[in-house]
Amino acid sequence: MSDDSQPLPLDVADLERITQQALDDARQEGATSAEAVTSADTGLSTSVRLGEVETLEYHKDQGLGVTVYFGQRKGSASSSDLSPASIHEAVQAACRIARYTAEDEAAGLAAPELMAYGYPDLGLDHPWPISTEEAIERARACEAAARDDARITNSEGASLSAFRGGVAYGNSYGFLGGYVGTRHSLSCAVVGEQDGAMQRDYWYSVARDAHDLESAEAVGRRAAERTTRRLGARRLATRQVPVLYAADVARSLLGHLVGAIRGSALYRRASFLVDARGESIFPEFVRIEEQPHLRGALGSAPFDNEGVATRERELVSDGVLQGYVLDSYSARKLGMQTTANAGGVHNLQIAPGDHDLDGLLTQMGEGLLVTELIGQGVNVVTGDYSRGAAGFWVENGQIQYPVEEITVAGNLEDMFKGLVAVGRDLDVRGNIRTGSWLIERMTVAGE
Repeated sequence: MSDDSQPLPLDVADLERITQQALDDARQEGATSAEAVTSADTGLSTSVRLGEVETLEYHKDQGLGVTVYFGQRKGSASSSDLSPASIHEAVQAACRIARYTAEDEAAGLAAPELMAYGYPDLGLDHPWPISTEEAIERARACEAAARDDARITNSEGASLSAFRGGVAYGNSYGFLGGYVGTRHSLSCAVVGEQDGAMQRDYWYSVARDAHDLESAEAVGRRAAERTTRRLGARRLATRQVPVLYAADVARSLLGHLVGAIRGSALYRRASFLVDARGESIFPEFVRIEEQPHLRGALGSAPFDNEGVATRERELVSDGVLQGYVLDSYSARKLGMQTTANAGGVHNLQIAPGDHDLDGLLTQMGEGLLVTELIGQGVNVVTGDYSRGAAGFWVENGQIQYPVEEITVAGNLEDMFKGLVAVGRDLDVRGNIRTGSWLIERMTVAGE
């Protein structure tokens, strides 16, 4: 970090040593098996509004979580104090809990042969030696670039953050591993006004390496552009039309897929995709894969939260669902094997198509371009989908005017099967990576 911030409080060797101490204490307390994770992180964040500093924070956190098993009985405890005495107290607390819990036949560590005993350097650690003064100036420059547009009348501010964190996981099989990663970001949100009506929008850039961030000026200009293009928004009469989800909101559709094939939903039979493995849930052109070892990507990780080695795999191939998203507990409940997804997916990506957003607009011809979603309105049990939205009405492949106060509705099963095209405009700012989605037909409810 900068000269003004504190360095990472613990390196990987220290984190592994603390993790091992917790495991040793658990063994001495008589636990049949145990797992522990130790984390430490440090960071700098600042925000400015109307050119003035609003917040300036230095972050320094650390913690230990330990889980012990006495047969099929489980207990967990945590501590933010990493002294030997506090570690021992946390282990004892977990053991006391385990002795009073009911047996659960699905409880226990992931299988030993699945541990990540060897893994590559994924290039996740890129410290940003930025000073407090430079961080503030970059945030100011970002907001100033947005406010250069005369139609921008107010600002919610611009923010910059630099983060570095380490984690070590170990269990009583003898597996012990750890790594350090960084995550830096720059964002801006502003308000525009036209004829007494106001609109708000934002933009952000995030990366592990600060060199991969968009410039402060580019982020600010994009925030202003997204805001001003929404001025003069209208409402639509209710209709059924094709709907094009811009890439940054299309990510949520892949997120709903993950939620529907997550083990916890499946073993509870609380998903519209129960028993769907091997079935066609998308058109044949759709391929969705998990790529956990992409160098420097935000979702990359050598192992999951249970120490299971991550690996590339196809989740959907030729439109057919190939597998689920499982940790070891849900896998046992389903009579399957974990897919190394304890803690979530890692760089889940849908294969891009041939067109950028403009090309998809041309392909759609007439319909709705969605650029913002509001509210939850998604029932993973039934697949019913209804969310507030804003965006643009499109005719002859060209944006005609902005729209607001509308609802887009359908059913996820029908939406997935009605996927017409995926854009090549990949948004890679997270664990889920996708381009824009063109869906054949949905209900747009307005006036």
